[in-house]
Amino acid sequence: MKRVFDVYPVSNKKIFTYAIICLFILITIFNSFQIIKSGEVGLKVRFGKIVDSSLNEGLNLKIPYIEQIQKVNIKVQKSEITVESSTKDMQTITTTIAVNYRVDSKKASNLYRTVGNTYEITVLEPAIKESIKSAIAKYNAEEITTKRTEVSQNCLTALQEKVEKYGIIVEDFNLTDFSFSQEYTKAIEEKQVAEQNLERAKLEAEAKIVEAEATKKSNDLLKQSLTDELIKKQFIEKWDGKLPTTYAGENVLEIFNLK
Repeated sequence: MKRVFDVYPVSNKKIFTYAIICLFILITIFNSFQIIKSGEVGLKVRFGKIVDSSLNEGLNLKIPYIEQIQKVNIKVQKSEITVESSTKDMQTITTTIAVNYRVDSKKASNLYRTVGNTYEITVLEPAIKESIKSAIAKYNAEEITTKRTEVSQNCLTALQEKVEKYGIIVEDFNLTDFSFSQEYTKAIEEKQVAEQNLERAKLEAEAKIVEAEATKKSNDLLKQSLTDELIKKQFIEKWDGKLPTTYAGENVLEIFNLK
């Protein structure tokens, strides 16, 4: 098998050699610079050691093949995870949490040195899970619903204490959704139905009492207004003048004062 230099003339050999050299020089030049975008901070690493942690956005110089520039995202990022935990009264609750966070640019080098670029999986997510579990364990199932804001604030406080030492700043924390087991949910629904029925029964009973009192007052007023003379007068006004066809005794006409 013939070599490349044996195929081409001597002049072509030089051209080929120069081309290889130029290509190497171009690759070296390109590897001497690296662009850091807005919202990132650069860490210059030489043989695995951080030698410069103050690289800002723009074009940055490095020694090719010896140094590397590691980029750390310092923009606000979002992490959303679902956690299953237990309440104080041993009810299982599934909670979805949304966390907005960012990396402190001043502590980015320490974060990379101690954790690396996998900090979300290595540090943040475990801290979120542990924080939500410890916070929910302090409340009964019913309190989780009625004290949702308080539970969320306790989770946020616990989370900040766990991640701030790494240089992770929690900007916002929200319990976006939570649900209990089917058995507990069914029991709550049955309790609510029973409470609604009891309230309805109370209202109906109160309405009947009010109606009975009104009827009693009406009857009392009617009794007070009726006299024997008034009753006779109203009877005579409504009488058509006809006598009963049945005999009720000799004194039947006394009710009309006709005897």
